[in-house]
Amino acid sequence: MERFDKKVYLSSPTMHGEELKFMTEAYQTNWMSTIGENINQVEKITCEKVGCKYAVALSCGTAALHLAVKLAGVKQGDKVFCSDMTFAATLNSVVYEKAEPIFIDSEYETWNMDPIALEKAFEKYPEVKVVVLANLYGTPAKLDEIVTICKKHNAILVEDAAESLGATFKGVQTGSFGNYNAISFNGNKIITGSSGGMLLTDDENAALKARKWSTQSRENAPWYQHEEIGYNYRMSNVVAGVVRGQYPYLEEHIAQKKAIYERYKEGFKDLPVKMNPYDPNVCEPNFWLSCMIIDKDTMCKQERSALVATYVKEKGKSCPTEILEKLNELNAEGRPIWKPMHMQPIYCKNDFIYVNGDIGADIFERGLCLPSDNKMTEKEQEVIIEVIKSCFK
Repeated sequence: MERFDKKVYLSSPTMHGEELKFMTEAYQTNWMSTIGENINQVEKITCEKVGCKYAVALSCGTAALHLAVKLAGVKQGDKVFCSDMTFAATLNSVVYEKAEPIFIDSEYETWNMDPIALEKAFEKYPEVKVVVLANLYGTPAKLDEIVTICKKHNAILVEDAAESLGATFKGVQTGSFGNYNAISFNGNKIITGSSGGMLLTDDENAALKARKWSTQSRENAPWYQHEEIGYNYRMSNVVAGVVRGQYPYLEEHIAQKKAIYERYKEGFKDLPVKMNPYDPNVCEPNFWLSCMIIDKDTMCKQERSALVATYVKEKGKSCPTEILEKLNELNAEGRPIWKPMHMQPIYCKNDFIYVNGDIGADIFERGLCLPSDNKMTEKEQEVIIEVIKSCFK
């Protein structure tokens, strides 16, 4: 196959022009800092979209997670149950408060936190009072079961919906299931501000606290008065202008991402692979990233050290390392599945709770993220599909 002249990305920003209008408005009115109409509107739009009462616009999704963890009352020495297969930001927010993440294994049906493993974790650590759950690649976890378990054990749920804005579970938007929730507007997300995030809650006092913390915890005094630690976490009015211009296109982006997913699914129907799963009777993902997992008996030999991956080519078989190598040669961007946190050098000594073997490690071993950019043409996707098919010959 010939190499693409222009790189096909995993997921890059898709801009429409409305963004520039609102950014220019911020410039012309001189509201360039962390106050302005763009911020007000983005918070209002997010509340209306997700179905929460209060939203606090922040500099990034990680900031939203950090303040959510603080609001949940996490303190030094506490243990916190966290999704195992996710980006590090999900649990780094716990470590910022000097608490200890306990990792909960995934399950095959959604690739998200396993409710059975979570229940097992509560049996081992009944004192735990906070759960941090991520919706992986835009697919909701088994949120009804997770919420029920948290209520049973009087635990606070922090929902990391950074990747799942616009996805629904039983008709309800993700980002509304936790006591405190976080979404991201990072450059690769379903809609973007180039950066930015949002804390969501139905608790007015919590929203006021988060707003105060995010602006260096200034007290209501004639001078700069500080009685607790604060952070420079507030969203810029310029970034908010980008998000504001993106929001009208959220459903369009989701439809484009879903079409990409369906084309991959159809293109791979004769291969020994499966797409990242979801139950259409229960949820509707936002299809942020299309992923695939190779059947166990058609995996060629693959070796991964801490920093390097190699493979041995076998007829009729392939592996993520080979496919990612071929995509790179094509000038298309794919990536491995998130490496589970319990396998990370920095967290390998933390406890890991599982039920039926290490499912997260298995998905990481056999899975990969495919080029999912909604500016990718159908022709480019057809070429990508053919390259992946050739890996199994």
